[in-house]
Amino acid sequence: MSASARDFGIVCGIMPTGTHNAITDVPGVKVGHTTIREGNINTGVTAIVPHDGNMFRKKVLAASESINGFGKSAGLVQVNELGSLETPILLTNTLSTGTCVNALIKRAIAANSDIGRTTSTVNAVVGECNDGPLNDIQAMAVTEEHAYAALDTATTGAVAQGNVGAGTGMTCFGFKGGIGTSSRRIKLDGKDYHLGTLVLSNFGRKGDLTLPDGRHPTSDFPEQPEKGSIMMIMATDIPLEHRQLQRVIRRCGAGIARLGAFWGHGSGDIVIGFTTGNTIDHDQKSDLVTMQALNEDKIDQLFRAATESTQEAILNSMCAAESFTGRDGNSRKSLADWLKLNS
Repeated sequence: MSASARDFGIVCGIMPTGTHNAITDVPGVKVGHTTIREGNINTGVTAIVPHDGNMFRKKVLAASESINGFGKSAGLVQVNELGSLETPILLTNTLSTGTCVNALIKRAIAANSDIGRTTSTVNAVVGECNDGPLNDIQAMAVTEEHAYAALDTATTGAVAQGNVGAGTGMTCFGFKGGIGTSSRRIKLDGKDYHLGTLVLSNFGRKGDLTLPDGRHPTSDFPEQPEKGSIMMIMATDIPLEHRQLQRVIRRCGAGIARLGAFWGHGSGDIVIGFTTGNTIDHDQKSDLVTMQALNEDKIDQLFRAATESTQEAILNSMCAAESFTGRDGNSRKSLADWLKLNS
């Protein structure tokens, strides 16, 4: 089993985690990966599936936030305009965004023959980071079949982290980055709910990383400007309306900042959030619909949960990632190795 930040005694914040300390602690949420490692090709696809049903017919309430918009994600304009998500979310490398969009569209059409004919078209949502230093990104090796495989293998429970799926070729704070996740448990009206974050970490300048205990790990990675990216996917089963969800996901930026990042000019720092607590029926006949919302006086718990889970998910992505040699011999050390030597 890959290492996590807690295996090294690193704890982010004060809130309790869910059972798996993962985005999949939100009931119904699944994660799947396709990992491609073939010579100079080191990339992949990660799928986040909000529920088992037909997502085009049963959309989940959603929002996105651009903390720094140096990125090529797809579908975020409609997510914010309509406040809904109608496909799973795929993460991949920058130049494979279009391929993953096509895969999501084809899957949606296969399940909904009326798309684009007697009803609306479908809004596919894909996030990306540039894995070019460790992957021959120009080869555009990701295929629609790789996207389908990530979707088809998505499961609940423990989530593989580190050098997997979309995280295969990523770099973070001069160390090896990748996929990481974490969750927090929140009690409301006597019932347990969950908020979980999954990250694709590929950002941060060497030497800027700050651990919760104040240490500053550094690697032999060469100095260069902040020009990476991070995709953050936040899920919860707490019923929220769109404005509340937008407020909560904005706090994922505080999780990045706690680690020492400043959202540099060349960094794409994007959050996509959804709640399974409010769904939208594509075929709704009623003129008026009822939705639950959170008592706003309780929202600070969610702000803290978004911050803590993002911070820990990033550290988990780095602790789970093993040292890696990729395209043309470019290499990245594992944060776990540094922690073992400096414990």
